[in-house]
Amino acid sequence: MSTPDAAAAPSSTPARAAVPEPTAGAPRRWNSLGPVGLVLAGGISVQFGGALAVSLMPRAGALGVVALRLVVAAVVLLLFCRPRLRGHSRTDWGTVIVFGITMAAMNGLFYQSVARIPLGPAVTLEVLGPLALSVLTSRRAINVVWAGLALAGVFLLGGGGFESLDPIGVAFALGAGAMWAGYIVFSARTGRRFPQADGLALALAVGAVLFLPLGIAESGAKLTDPVTIALGAAVAILSSVLPYTLELLALRRLPAATFAILMSLEPAVAAAAGFLVLDQALSAVQALAIALVIAASMGAVRTQVGQRKAKAEEGGTTSVGSAEYT
Repeated sequence: MSTPDAAAAPSSTPARAAVPEPTAGAPRRWNSLGPVGLVLAGGISVQFGGALAVSLMPRAGALGVVALRLVVAAVVLLLFCRPRLRGHSRTDWGTVIVFGITMAAMNGLFYQSVARIPLGPAVTLEVLGPLALSVLTSRRAINVVWAGLALAGVFLLGGGGFESLDPIGVAFALGAGAMWAGYIVFSARTGRRFPQADGLALALAVGAVLFLPLGIAESGAKLTDPVTIALGAAVAILSSVLPYTLELLALRRLPAATFAILMSLEPAVAAAAGFLVLDQALSAVQALAIALVIAASMGAVRTQVGQRKAKAEEGGTTSVGSAEYT
């Protein structure tokens, strides 16, 4: 995983002046959830979408599912947002292109993983990327403690080891985790350079263009089946359109370290989705693991809120974490 320059300051004052306010253009119904609520809603959506994608793979294959997901999500957001193509700098376009490549790679690697290993362990391994990012970007020692607690829960949820899993599936999941860390960084940068979800729509278009040939090569005419298209559209809405939009809005208002630790909740949500959709039961050890990652996430949120209050009392800026992932 390439280490993001998450602590870097903005390159120039004019660039920051062009950035929209964190809540500019965001629908009120989403803003009312708060940044943590946005992250949780996105996590629930993406994991249930992932469970649905697993059931779709026998029809369309792993690469075919990813292609359907990205294409449908791109079309929906492009039609909804109608992003403006002119007036953006070369840096803006570079950011959105890298964001699109990162999303395509993250999705492709993850679905290759769940084609070989169960959903729960795949997400458990994938979340190590955001956890590593939380440590790398943290400026407070307490965040390392929360990351360690979450990491303990993640490994406990995986049964304390992954020896029985397909090593290629494990490698794909770890690669997806590295891309997930990159996704967090470039989602934040894209959200600050483009209004509303315009940058996300453009990035999804980039990812769809890159991945569609791979999906066609693997699945061919299977992608034209009406049932497959309908299921792929459902996966796109649940796993891309809703969560990516919610997370982009949340990253305008949360520090990268806090957001990354909140991603520790994903294995817990994946376990619940596996139980409800794929009939995968939870053991007592898994329930304890879920409790650990929830405790870590709550601690991270409390730390972030306390830091915000302290800055407010000192008369500092309330734009918490703005330099952490710029």
